Amino acid sequence: MTDLSMVLEATGALAGAGGLGYAKVRAPRVYWSLVGLPVTWGRFTLSYRSTMDVCGLTVQPSRLRAFVARSLARREVLPVPPKVRRVRGTSTGLRVTLRLPAGLEPADLVAASERLRHAWGVHSVTVAETKPGYVELRMTGYDVLRRVRLPRGARPEGLAVPVALREDGTAFVRDYRKVPMALTLGANNSGKSVYQRNLIKGLAELPVALIGIDCKRGVEQSAYAPRLSALATTPDDAASLLDVLVSEMEDRFDLLSLHGVSDVWELPQALRPVPIVVLVDEVAELFLISSKKDEERRERIVTALIRLAQMARAVGIHLEICGQRFGSELGKGATMLRAQLTGRVVHRVNDKQTAEMGLADVAPDAVIAAGLIPAERPGTAVAADSSGGWAKIRTPHTSRDEVVAVCRRFAHLVPDLPALDPYRPHVPTDAPEPGPSLVKPLPVTE
Repeated sequence: MTDLSMVLEATGALAGAGGLGYAKVRAPRVYWSLVGLPVTWGRFTLSYRSTMDVCGLTVQPSRLRAFVARSLARREVLPVPPKVRRVRGTSTGLRVTLRLPAGLEPADLVAASERLRHAWGVHSVTVAETKPGYVELRMTGYDVLRRVRLPRGARPEGLAVPVALREDGTAFVRDYRKVPMALTLGANNSGKSVYQRNLIKGLAELPVALIGIDCKRGVEQSAYAPRLSALATTPDDAASLLDVLVSEMEDRFDLLSLHGVSDVWELPQALRPVPIVVLVDEVAELFLISSKKDEERRERIVTALIRLAQMARAVGIHLEICGQRFGSELGKGATMLRAQLTGRVVHRVNDKQTAEMGLADVAPDAVIAAGLIPAERPGTAVAADSSGGWAKIRTPHTSRDEVVAVCRRFAHLVPDLPALDPYRPHVPTDAPEPGPSLVKPLPVTE
């Protein structure tokens, strides 16, 4: 009987260990919640002061505090680490809110993030400033980008779309109110197309006008025709379409001037024109020319793009430009246009120079990270903006059929913009015709 009990206990222990091992690989969130979180929390609590001291994240105490410690408490005066205000566990990691003492800044913790990661045995540590004097350490217990699953929650309000997962387990949201113009770079099979699919899938559900420019004869964007207000598949069509958008921009500026406001979002909702998002699939095709006669067309395209990038934010027109490379080798105007695209997403690239084109002027520290993206992880990218902050993200795989189905389902949201009617793509006969628009058309002003 004793032998049977020992066998049952050993079998139960082995089954439990095997279950935890399986969960660590196949269900990392479960393993983290059961094992990783308690262990990491305990390690953090026991080693916090010593870790901060070793990493150089402590300051000397004030004279008053040193006097009290020596004279009244009769104890050794110790360096002061950031004060822990809150510790909170999540399904992917640990969040710690710290109050910084005088003499420390968030950049000090950012510089020590790799040392903190190894000290506490977590996958990554990122630092986010929450308010002056306070930062949040976002520890990720495991590689959340290995199997991407966007966190559940309420959809962002306004003109914002969650398109990827950050390394700290939060959603990367493409917010056009905050970052109106953006550039996406990456080599072949790096995940650019999947990123754009997720973007179109999210935007298709919003009351916006989607305009596609796909000079690869529309092989990528033509499938989304039911939800597109306009589609250009050749450089000549793109030049004409961009001229129409510049005219639309000028009409909207007249509308703002008429009502004495400086931004389209300040207008009453009944008068507010529908936002427009322009999706350029391969920007190099708009810059390259094959003969002398193409130079005039190129000048029209470049001038229109630069004007839109510089001024169109105030009237609700946004650019989303994709390409493999985007540098001065494309010719006059390329660098000037790139400087206006504040949002940057760089996937795996073939050379360091391409990563520098996308990131060096907004987040120099992110260039190295972009160069280390492995080929076996398509969809992984580095996202940055003009604030200097950056994060590693990965887009969940979305098939083309999924996006097409969403475009057909929300085809009734295509707004009424008469100026774009000549460029409206042909909708396949098996797709439902657009119904009444749910957005207000641009008012006609004298």
